[in-house]
Amino acid sequence: MNGTMAASSHRIMLGPLVAAIDQGTSSTRFLVFNSKTAELLSHHQVEIKQSFPKEGWVEEDPKEILHSVYECMERTCEKLTQLNIDISNIKAIGVTNQRETTLVWDKETGEPLYNAIVWLDLRTQSTVERLINKTPGRNKNHLKHKTGLPISTYFSAVKLRWLMDNVSEVHEAVVSHRAMFGTVDSWLIWCLTGGKSGGVHCTDVTNASRTMLFNIHTLDWDPELCKYFGIPMEILPRVRSSSEIYGLMKSGALSGIPISGCLGDQSAALVGQMCFQDGQAKNTYGTGCFLLRNTGPKPVMSDHGLLTTVAYKLGRDKPACYALEGSVAIAGAVVRWLQDNLGIIESSEELEKLAASVGTSYGCYFVPAFSGLYAPYWEPSARGIICGLTQFTNKSHLAFAALEAVCFQTREILDAMNQDSGIPLTQLQVDGGMTSNRLLMQLQADILCIPVVKPSMPETTALGAAMAAGAAEGVSVWSLNPEDLSEVTSEKFEPQINPEESEFRYARWKKAVQKSMNWETTEPVCNGNGESSIFSSVPLGFYIMGSMLMLIGAKYIAGPD
Repeated sequence: MNGTMAASSHRIMLGPLVAAIDQGTSSTRFLVFNSKTAELLSHHQVEIKQSFPKEGWVEEDPKEILHSVYECMERTCEKLTQLNIDISNIKAIGVTNQRETTLVWDKETGEPLYNAIVWLDLRTQSTVERLINKTPGRNKNHLKHKTGLPISTYFSAVKLRWLMDNVSEVHEAVVSHRAMFGTVDSWLIWCLTGGKSGGVHCTDVTNASRTMLFNIHTLDWDPELCKYFGIPMEILPRVRSSSEIYGLMKSGALSGIPISGCLGDQSAALVGQMCFQDGQAKNTYGTGCFLLRNTGPKPVMSDHGLLTTVAYKLGRDKPACYALEGSVAIAGAVVRWLQDNLGIIESSEELEKLAASVGTSYGCYFVPAFSGLYAPYWEPSARGIICGLTQFTNKSHLAFAALEAVCFQTREILDAMNQDSGIPLTQLQVDGGMTSNRLLMQLQADILCIPVVKPSMPETTALGAAMAAGAAEGVSVWSLNPEDLSEVTSEKFEPQINPEESEFRYARWKKAVQKSMNWETTEPVCNGNGESSIFSSVPLGFYIMGSMLMLIGAKYIAGPD
């Protein structure tokens, strides 16, 4: 995906440029835009390695993440120079990032104290169960009135609690006041603005709103929430708006340039899709799938399993805007799983060809609940299942079922959003890596029974971060006034099947989802090696214990041989 796009006729007339760091779950990118036309001029991408040390654990190396950012910056600057574009025209840098992923580092050495625990990680499931059991009525929405979020493995507070309880280096650094906590945005901004030599420890309201420690009404860390999770407030970054100068780049070719935009990736995509009006929505297809609907200056609480989150705050003195969000854990990650774990495809392009070769799942349904089910169920006990198999089913049908799974999950969160708002969406704006799959986009229109609209420039997440950075006070090279925003060219996919067929397939999907639930029924019980015991499953434990007692009883009744 490394590439450059620039028309030679534009080179001489280029206005101010704005760059964006887009640090996602599976890759890091650095992109440079023309602030007057929103044209993407050049970019570079580097894949990020994920590690899975135990079942349900997902980690990434914070140093690898940082090095990937520097590499992408250097390569992009080289490409711009080859295009005769002066990199001194870059006036600001925005940061957008995978949200919730949790890091702790030592402010004196600048070293990470553990790997980054990725948002998908499930190691905190027993912690979450304990917290929910402590609440009145065992209510997972006990903190929702302040946070907009259910108590779940997804958010940062429980990951941070796990690090403090289980990693001695983190515990010691907290006790000796050397620890700093942050999501990926905080880690990058701190490192890029000087690190241990005066780096700025901050985050923005959108990332802070995904921690379960942030009050979405007061727009600051909440002492009661911090006390609930046992988190010392001194380790938290300072919360800033999404568009202001946080600090200056301290090294490399772009030294001295302000970092002046920061948005969690889904908020950045909402801004990049120009969804500034109450009721406008977008769906991003990345590692997961995230549907956000702008609800304006007031937070709206969902009755149908959606999250209430801060959409953006585009300036220190500007009001915060909120969104309802439907989060799906596994979308693009299912492609990676079919490729890396099963080996039935070698690339995402091959998945589209395989699926298109049959044009149907032939009654096969794939629920990729690898990290439990997120919206609208919030069911951590669920696990992935493939059902409806016959002797006729082959890998092409499975490929088709995997694409359908992404579309069905989107349908579930769209239904929830329509119920919450009372005003059904008439079309869906989409973006993200998976939107290059035309079969997926057509399937999505068919399953939703509404048109799907895809912008011709798919990098809307990075564009949103660039817009926030360019519009910041003290930079002011990008106008966010509606009349100044560039017209976006797009492609529209219209539904092509009748609604009855769509409803039939959706009903079968819902049946499959029910079968995926309550798979992991109890907290894992560990033996001395930290491994789960066979008795962690209560029914299995009873069965084995019962069998042993029956055998002993039978032996006793039978007497000696």
